[in-house]
Amino acid sequence: MKFELPSSVRKLVAARNELKAHFSDVDLHFTFDGNLVGDLGEAVAAELYKLKLTGRSNEGVDGYAADGRSVQVKASGTARGAAFRLVETKADHLLFFHFNYDECFGEVIYNGPEEQVRKSLPETWVGQRSVSAATFRQLNALVNDTDRLPMQMPREN
Repeated sequence: MKFELPSSVRKLVAARNELKAHFSDVDLHFTFDGNLVGDLGEAVAAELYKLKLTGRSNEGVDGYAADGRSVQVKASGTARGAAFRLVETKADHLLFFHFNYDECFGEVIYNGPEEQVRKSLPETWVGQRSVSAATFRQLNALVNDTDRLPMQMPREN
């Protein structure tokens, strides 16, 4: 499901795109990565799903939905997927977004129980493990509509 990025995020992306165009002759990309992408994902989740965000103090849980479910948010500006770390605290729910910065839209790739995604990972590992966007899409197709968080603002398709 595609959606227009919230206004505050679109302003940031527009500034990035202006820089990218200005320096196109030297092939600078001004890629959003690392903490910024994660923060953008949480901000978008708060806007679209009315999550109450926890801030950086809660490992494994980024916020809470109106119905009380704990939620982890993953986001990517690439088509590759999202990385996971082994953490003790697991969220009830997971949202994974893909952001297309050039066209200023986002897409919900996964909206469902976090447990289903964690089952695709090994029981133990060191460092980070990635789940591909294709795996997220396959798992998302298996989620019952009653298990999804409802979007709380109008969306564009």
